[in-house]
This record gives sequence, C-alpha cells and structure tokens, in this order.
Amino acid sequence: METKQSERRRYQRFNLHAPLRYEVIGESEFDNTVSDDISAGGLSFVSHKFIAPATELVMEIFIFSRLLRAVGRVVWANRLPYADKNKFGIEFIQFDSLESDYLSNCLSFVGQGK
Repeated sequence: METKQSERRRYQRFNLHAPLRYEVIGESEFDNTVSDDISAGGLSFVSHKFIAPATELVMEIFIFSRLLRAVGRVVWANRLPYADKNKFGIEFIQFDSLESDYLSNCLSFVGQGK
C-alpha cells in the first residue's frame, strides 16, 4: 500500500506566503522570494535558480512582524512545467529555539483561522 506524501509529513504545512531571502552556504549573494507553504519543520519556495538537493541555505524569513533566521537543507527540487522556474522543499536543520517557538505559535494562530 502506498502512503501519500502528506501522510508522511511530521509537521502540518500552512499556505503562508512569507517573504524570504536565502543564500547558498559558500556563496555571497542573497536571493529574494516568497514561501509557498511553511511548517515548523521547513518550507517550500519557487526560484528561477536551480539548487541541488542536499544544498544548505541560510534563510531570513519575515513572519508577521519578525525576521527569523534559519539554516535549511534542500530535500527535493522539481522543475515547474511550462515555466523557467524550480520549486524546492527545504528542511530546517538549524533554528534558534526561541525563533522556532515563535514560528510554531504563528502557525498555530494561522491554523485557527481554517
């Protein structure tokens, strides 16, 4: 029996379009984008650039009135059909516990609105 990907997730994802900046570790240029969805364990976003899975990123995510900083790892990368863009799934691998708690609280608040 095949398990749907959504059933394998450890964290509930929310359709929250948060502005974010990211930089591939070892490079010196930040790129700007917006998250497609976000959870306490990671996020997804779309970019014109291709970033290989296992690449680590420094991210700055603006959630409501606060800038959160995290390090994430690209878990998957998919080319979007009919577009010169890629969609990426990112897992948080380093996240300050206070900032992680803030994100979890914000997502709980967002989830109450469903």
